[in-house]
Amino acid sequence: MANIRKQFKVNNDLLKIHEIFNVYIMKESSDIYHQQSSPFDLLEEEQKELFMENFKKILSGQLDEKLFELKFRRDVDNSSQLILHQGLLSNDTDEWKAHMLQLVEKMLKEKQYEMDIVITFIRGEYMKPMKRRNDEAEESERDSVYANSFILCSMNKTQDPKKELLFDYVEKEFKYNIVVDPIINLKAPISGFLFPCFTDNAADVNHVLYSAGKKYELNYHFIEEVLNAEETMTAEDDKIVFEEIVKHVAGDQINTSTLSNVYDEIYRVIEENEEEEIPKLDYKDVEKVLRSSGVEEVNTEKVETAFKTVIDDESYELKASNIVPKPTSKSIKVKTKVADLSISPQELRHVRQVHLNGKLFLMIELEENTMIEGFEMIPEALFQKAKDVDD
Repeated sequence: MANIRKQFKVNNDLLKIHEIFNVYIMKESSDIYHQQSSPFDLLEEEQKELFMENFKKILSGQLDEKLFELKFRRDVDNSSQLILHQGLLSNDTDEWKAHMLQLVEKMLKEKQYEMDIVITFIRGEYMKPMKRRNDEAEESERDSVYANSFILCSMNKTQDPKKELLFDYVEKEFKYNIVVDPIINLKAPISGFLFPCFTDNAADVNHVLYSAGKKYELNYHFIEEVLNAEETMTAEDDKIVFEEIVKHVAGDQINTSTLSNVYDEIYRVIEENEEEEIPKLDYKDVEKVLRSSGVEEVNTEKVETAFKTVIDDESYELKASNIVPKPTSKSIKVKTKVADLSISPQELRHVRQVHLNGKLFLMIELEENTMIEGFEMIPEALFQKAKDVDD
């Protein structure tokens, strides 16, 4: 999605937006108060910039966190997949608008919004060069492109204008600024989607890219009733499921070296499948990971039972990238009553919890002295030599 997102800028010849269609919804009645369409090129430059930033917000975020590739459900009456596909193929503006209004009807059905809503649709083409630029080649990269048609939807809330005091230069007096027109908040869309999904420069009309308003906060009414898409799990859901499965198999307690081995095994699976689809782990794969990581008494039946217990589906597959910490950041949180630490997965094996003289200590293996409040800490001996009996 990063490729198409970065193309959303004004006067970019690799992105052509044909039309924009805005629909204003009243919160009290959930009725369409106003609708308006126009060629995108006829908008003022400032308006184009505002909308482009809004569209980029829809396409921003990580997959399975804020963006979700959803599969359309089959055997659905008045399917949104069919509506969107017909809208994509339509060459007539009124026909396209009619299809988009069908989606608006779904958005309003049995749904009451807390504020006025503006729903914006655009349709256009995204061009991607087939090969990198080569200055020595006779043919320019722009001579051969993939042309992909798309529809993008952005749902935005309105807010009351700010109450402000202004100074009138002509009358030379302070005045209360009275504005009654609502402001459309294009900086924080509450939902949206892109149809179709794009994979390896190919359009996938069986999937739609859904954009949540906030990370991990999915609008299930929008997913199921508006898009007619299948339910999905977030990266956070996958991580929680995996942790619970490991607890069922290995118990609630685990040492850092074993946990580090588990992460390393999953990273290895991801690296081995780097050029393919995102690898997924079923219960047999999880068994192999745990067994290879040194977890004791692991067997197929125990892992399969854990899947059934935790998610009630022994055939469920976990996305490998969702269940491990991000390898390039301090994404592992170590929490104690004394202090909280953030460490990277590579540093995890250097952290130990140890018992000493009846007390519990968190021990971190270091390569250099620690700095505290500008001072270098003095290393202290953990163990002292016993005194001689003759002393």
